[in-house]
Amino acid sequence: MRAMKRLRQDWVLYAMLALPLLYFFVFHLIPLYGMKLAFQDYRILGDHVWVGLKHFETLFSSPAFASVLQNTIIISVMKIVFVFPIPIVLSLFINEVRSSRYRKYVQSVLYLPHFLSWVVIAGVWISLLDPATGGVNQIAGFFQLPSIDYMTSKEHIRWVLVLSEIWRSAGWDSIIYLAAIMKISPGLYEAAKIDGATRLQQMRFITLPHLYSTVVTVFILNLGFFMNAGFDQVFNFMNASVISVVDILDTYVYRIGIGSGQFAYATAASLFKGAIGIVLILGTHFISKRVSGKGVW
Repeated sequence: MRAMKRLRQDWVLYAMLALPLLYFFVFHLIPLYGMKLAFQDYRILGDHVWVGLKHFETLFSSPAFASVLQNTIIISVMKIVFVFPIPIVLSLFINEVRSSRYRKYVQSVLYLPHFLSWVVIAGVWISLLDPATGGVNQIAGFFQLPSIDYMTSKEHIRWVLVLSEIWRSAGWDSIIYLAAIMKISPGLYEAAKIDGATRLQQMRFITLPHLYSTVVTVFILNLGFFMNAGFDQVFNFMNASVISVVDILDTYVYRIGIGSGQFAYATAASLFKGAIGIVLILGTHFISKRVSGKGVW
């Protein structure tokens, strides 16, 4: 009865939740039924033939798969190390801005790139890094530094992915940490001021400890997407010159599945990626729970 009463009172909120739930049901739950294709040979006409672990054996013995797996791990590690901490630092600095008008302006500028598609962002970065007319190389030329074609350089393209990811997502991701900061009691800061604590000391001994559980939760959830490495981003930044160092599991699955029609083989690769994600989430959760007593649940 209490649940029905709450449902009647908050029916608008539940109605707003309906579309996201429908999205996850259609695009995330229903496709799980099709994962059995990883253990079958696909047939356009007639029943699929059960082949067991045949596609997984082919997958793990493929040199191409070993290469894309290595690229996926390298790019994901780079994003975890260099992208993940930026929103935390950014939220700390935004919190220190005392002018509410200026803070809103800064937040608007930082949030804007999140609403741009990777197609638009790739176009902006390709123009910016153009070896002849791009702003980066023009500035380098002013200091008499050599011009570099970053988009076709195997040494630089991964760093382009990292920096463009920071530019797009750091501001938006900082919202989570800002929300956690807003929940901290102002009385703690007032007491610290009375004791003579500086702004830096308040940040270190009050703000950061209160962010710990949020950081742990977000980190664990991010590890669940560790094997993704950003399909939309990589697909739009990738070209023939750098495909050997940025080709990841998702682009590999897209190429062999949609491009070559090897649906069963592509499903096996996708299932492997999903299984690794589950293992990473559960493993990190239980380790965090054991060490600090805090996890996702």
